[in-house]
Amino acid sequence: MKVYAYAHLLCLTALENTDSDIGLCGWILVIFSILLTLLTLPLSIWMCIKIVKEYERAIIFRLGRILRGGAKGPGLFFILPCTDSFINVDMRTITFDIPPQEVLTKDSVTVSVDGVVYYRVQNATLAVANITNADAATRLLAQTTLRNVLGTKNLAEILSDREEIAHSMQSTLDDATDDWGIKVERVEIKDVKLPQQLQRAMAAEAEATREARAKVIAAEGEMNASRALKEASLVIAESPSALQLRYLQTLNTIAAEKNSTIIFPLPIDMIHMK
Repeated sequence: MKVYAYAHLLCLTALENTDSDIGLCGWILVIFSILLTLLTLPLSIWMCIKIVKEYERAIIFRLGRILRGGAKGPGLFFILPCTDSFINVDMRTITFDIPPQEVLTKDSVTVSVDGVVYYRVQNATLAVANITNADAATRLLAQTTLRNVLGTKNLAEILSDREEIAHSMQSTLDDATDDWGIKVERVEIKDVKLPQQLQRAMAAEAEATREARAKVIAAEGEMNASRALKEASLVIAESPSALQLRYLQTLNTIAAEKNSTIIFPLPIDMIHMK
């Protein structure tokens, strides 16, 4: 009795989902398929029951037309063995590594850039009915979009504004693949490779910049030190005993270190004696 109950349910489901525009011949084939299924019970029931996994959806074609109600699944669904066919569509997120692309930037510099794209099927019906191979088309479009977007940027912008470029690529890809039932979730720029000659030139430029900055800093330090020494000399000149105290302080500093040098203090006043 359970088998015949399933068969009755199968017949009702087949009649409800069948498109009314299939024509007279189409209806005859559908009815013939249903009768054949009923006559071959219970063996035919195993050909009618199909299962799709949690991350999959099934697009059922009856006489070449997609059934009403869209994608089926996850779980059990029924088909007619003679008139129906179905295609499984994976709904999980797919990761695609964009191979290195040779790009000519806006300032006429050739760079090699690669990236990664994360996308998934959002509408299984559109992914099957509107394009031959949504996965391959998305990958080709990602490569083309990467070259087009980077071609409008300078080298400095590519090296510093990777996040902005990634968002621009994601928006462009998402708009282009919307009719295919594809949702682009994320785009990332992985690596930017420069020619060896350009790397050496940039390294030399950076080294020269650092040396010039170091010379400027050293010159500013000497200028500040000279100003401080000038101010100190003016203060010492106002008091002759200050110079003697500074002399004794210097001797104390030298004597604190371990050395074999013997220093005899000589009063400075004796230098001025005739």
